[in-house]
Amino acid sequence: MAEWLKDAVFYEIYPQSFYDTNGDGIGDFEGIISKLDYIKDLGCNAIWMNPCFDSPFKDAGYDVRDYRKAAERYGSNEDLYRLFDEAHKRGMHVILDLVAGHTSEEHEWFKRSCLDEKNEYSDRYIWTDFWLSSAPGHLWIGGECERNGTYMLNFFKCQPALNYGFHEPKAAWQQGMDDPGPTATREAMTDVMRFWLSHGADGFRVDMADSLVKDDDEKKSSTCETWRRMFSVIRKEFPEAAFVSEWGNPGLAIGSAGFDMDFLLDHAGRGYKTLMRDEEGGKDRSYFKKDAGGDIRRFLTDYLKCLEETEGKGYISLISCNHDTPRAKATLTDEELKLAYAFIFTMPGVPFLYYGDEIGMRYIAGLKTKEGGYTRTGTRTPMQWSEGKNKGFSDADVDMLYLPVDASEGAPSVEKQEKDADSLLNTLKAVLRLRHEHKELRAEGGFEVICDGADSPFVYGREGLILAVNPSSKNLAADTGRVLKEKIFSIGSASAEGGRIVMGAGSFAVYRQA
Repeated sequence: MAEWLKDAVFYEIYPQSFYDTNGDGIGDFEGIISKLDYIKDLGCNAIWMNPCFDSPFKDAGYDVRDYRKAAERYGSNEDLYRLFDEAHKRGMHVILDLVAGHTSEEHEWFKRSCLDEKNEYSDRYIWTDFWLSSAPGHLWIGGECERNGTYMLNFFKCQPALNYGFHEPKAAWQQGMDDPGPTATREAMTDVMRFWLSHGADGFRVDMADSLVKDDDEKKSSTCETWRRMFSVIRKEFPEAAFVSEWGNPGLAIGSAGFDMDFLLDHAGRGYKTLMRDEEGGKDRSYFKKDAGGDIRRFLTDYLKCLEETEGKGYISLISCNHDTPRAKATLTDEELKLAYAFIFTMPGVPFLYYGDEIGMRYIAGLKTKEGGYTRTGTRTPMQWSEGKNKGFSDADVDMLYLPVDASEGAPSVEKQEKDADSLLNTLKAVLRLRHEHKELRAEGGFEVICDGADSPFVYGREGLILAVNPSSKNLAADTGRVLKEKIFSIGSASAEGGRIVMGAGSFAVYRQA
C-alpha cells in the first residue's frame, strides 16, 4: 500500500469547472497548475481529477474515446505531465479517473468490434450472436452495426460494456473471465494504467469498479478476482500507486478486490447518507442538521462494520461531496458544515474534499442538463474564486461558460472568505492543519466510540485524543470515563473537568487524554 496515503487529504477537481486560463469558458490543466499552491495551503496534499481523457463528452468524460490522450479542451498530454511534475515539486500527488467498465461508442476498439469480420477487437465488448438476441437484466443495442448481434451497455447508450466475461456463462456467446476476450481486456486496461503511471500519475479512482464481470455473484467474486489479477501486475511495477474504488462496499472493494481505499457514498440505506443528506420521506433527519432529530448511531452501525472488515487492509474514504452528489450546502448552513467537516476530516481513513465545498458553494437546482449531468449538473458549476467577473472562474463572456456561475446574492467566494477569520474556509484550514499535525488523526489512527447517546454529545477517541461534537442547539454533557488534560482545538464552546465534558450548542472539540 502506498506509504503517502497515511497523511493524504484529497481535493476532487471537476476540471471543466475549476479554473479557465485561456478564456474559452472551460477549465483547463493550466488552471489547476496555477491553483496548486491554493490547494496545498488549504491542507490538501493530493488531487483526484475527474475524467480528462479524449472524449465526445456525452457523459462528462466518462465516455472515453482514447485512454492515452488528454482531452484537448483541457490541454495536451505534455500539459498533464507538467501538472504531475508541479504537484510532485510541492509534495502533492495526483490520481486520475479510470473508467474501466466501458468506453465511448466512438472509441477505436469499439469501432473495430462492430465490424462483421473477425478481428482482435471482436471480443473486446459483450456481443450476442444474433441481431435479435439479448439477456435479461442488461441493456442492449442492436441495428447500429454491420455485425450480426446486439451489444451490452454498461450505463448510458453511449457506453458499450467492455468484456471481462460472465461469472457463469450460460449462452454460447457468453465468455468466461479466462477466455481470450476478457483476458485481452484485462491486459489492455493494465496497459492504460501503466501508461499514465509511467508518465507521473500517482494512481486512479476507478469509476463503477464493481461493474466488470457480468452476472457476478453476491460477493462479486469474479469481479474481485479480476481486480486482483490486474493489481498483481501493476503493483509490482508501481508499488507506490494508489487505487480508490467507486464501490461503496469497503469489505469487498478493499478486503476482496484489493483496492487501497473505497468511498462511503450517499446510497439509500447507507450510514454515510444520514450525516448530511438524510431527506428520505420528505423530512430532513441529517445528524448535522441542527435539531433535526438525527442519530449518529445510524451512521455508526454501518461504519463500524466497514471499519472491522477493512482493518489493516486499506482505508475508508469519507467525502464532503462529489460530482454525483448534491452539495451539502443544499441542506446545511455554514455553521452546521463546520461541524460536519470537523467530523469527516478527523475520522480514520483517507478523506476527500470536493472543490468549492471549502467555501460552502451551493447546489444550483433547476439547471438544464449538461453532458449527461441531469440533476447532478447543479453540483458541477464553476468554482467561485473572487468577487470579479464570473466569480473569477473565467474571463470569457457569460454565454461561453461551461455552466453558469452562481450569481445569487451572498454567493460565497474564496476571496471573501479568506478575509474572514471565522469563515468556513478558514475553519476547514484549521481542521486540516490539526489533522496533519497530530498523527492520531491521520488515516491509521485508532477509533473508539465513547458516548453515542441521543441526549449527549457524540464522543470518540483517536488513540490519545478525545473528540466530541454537538450539532444541537442546546448544551450537552457526557462522562467520558477518561481524564481530559488539555483542549487543543474547538469550534464553539466546550469545557471539561476530570472526565466530564460539556459541549455548547453547535460545538466541536479535541482534548488530549491524560
